Amino acid sequence: MASAPSRPAIEVTGLRKSFGGTVVLDGIDLAVAEGTTFSLLGPNGAGKTTAVRILSTLIRFDGGQARVAGHDLATEADAVRRNIGVTGQFSAVDDLLTGEENLILMADLHRLGRVEGRRRAADLLDRFDLTGAARKLASTYSGGMRRRLDLAMTLVGEPRVIFLDEPTTGLDPRSRQTMWETIRGLVAGGVTIFLTTQYLDEADELADRIAVLDGGKVVAAGTAEELKRGLPGGHVRLRFADAARLQAAAQALDDTTRDDEALTLQVPSDGGVPALRLLLDRLERADIEVAELSVHTPDLDDVFFALTGRGTTTTEAVR
Repeated sequence: MASAPSRPAIEVTGLRKSFGGTVVLDGIDLAVAEGTTFSLLGPNGAGKTTAVRILSTLIRFDGGQARVAGHDLATEADAVRRNIGVTGQFSAVDDLLTGEENLILMADLHRLGRVEGRRRAADLLDRFDLTGAARKLASTYSGGMRRRLDLAMTLVGEPRVIFLDEPTTGLDPRSRQTMWETIRGLVAGGVTIFLTTQYLDEADELADRIAVLDGGKVVAAGTAEELKRGLPGGHVRLRFADAARLQAAAQALDDTTRDDEALTLQVPSDGGVPALRLLLDRLERADIEVAELSVHTPDLDDVFFALTGRGTTTTEAVR
């Protein structure tokens, strides 16, 4: 028997937000399944941070409906806050406190009580490999340590949904990998992650589903593979052992790009199994042997540029 689908952790319908005369979100729809990672992509100023600020109850929206962790955003904001955590672009760590004191402060804000608060802080310090630096001032932490501490502080209240707004910006590759492993571990434990990022490889690595935001609208949504396959430009490259086989294949197949020097044909394809099976069946019926086959599909960079029509810039808009 097939398992029941996950219920939505986040449901957004027709969400709208303007600042003055500028429309930032123009009726967006989003659905995020419980216990998954969802990534919102888009160029700077597209409204990603605005969406996070609205869904985390930091600012009001102008129209539409939204439910987060089963609660209505407009009428049950306090219940939403009890079930979410937020790690923004800029660390919320207090540099004048130690790592342990930052966590205990969060425990006090959640009214966990002295014993439970210290137990939770100790568990999180261990989980994020910060025990050795627990009593050092946060101002002495490296960028990667600060981001881990920031996320640990978010987890003090054991949120069901976590909003991560560009969590690895400025981190070195090793620290980024550590953060990725942490995010995967949270999802494996049933937490839902809503991720915005400027790093397309990050979305490709982590996200179960992706939405691309541009001009205040969701211009595409799906898995990373679905978004890539939906973009023109995918092809299969066939290499042959000799010119005779190349010639035979060129006659047997339609709409190919031929390279006589490399003995290759480039055949348009979405790279999916049905298309590959059909291509190989045609070659087999024509008794043409292929020496080498490789599939080339667009990556998320191609998807991003094709859907948004512009690249990222170096400065994120205040929106």
